Amino acid sequence: MTDESRAKIRETLDKEIRPNLQADGGDVELVAVGDDGVVQLRLTGACAGCPFSAMTLAIGVEQRLKAAVPEVVRVQPVS
Repeated sequence: MTDESRAKIRETLDKEIRPNLQADGGDVELVAVGDDGVVQLRLTGACAGCPFSAMTLAIGVEQRLKAAVPEVVRVQPVS
């Protein structure tokens, strides 16, 4: 994963994903970006205990990151 791809992941989280989560009382923390394309994220706030958090990561966050940064292979939740 290039530095440019890592920067694009951060930008996508900050500008596109985080505002939507914050509107519902949650947030997301970027834990790590592996050279293998795996992005580790931690949901916080209201999202941390939400029963839909797995769906939020898979459908919302992962799809958006893959669209913005093709090198992203998957999003892995971290608790």
